[in-house]
Amino acid sequence: MTKLPKPFIIVLIVLNAIVLLGQLWPEGAPPFARVVNIITLVLDLVLLISIVRRKS
Repeated sequence: MTKLPKPFIIVLIVLNAIVLLGQLWPEGAPPFARVVNIITLVLDLVLLISIVRRKS
């Protein structure tokens, strides 16, 4: 199994932290929160699909 690039993992962690913060404290969410949520969901989906494809 090939490893994912470390910068990709770091970007996903940061984006997930921003999304989580927006869920816990909606009033403090930045104006670009919707875009960050969509990007995070797409990248998470790509990551999960690549993991599933490698396993099978």
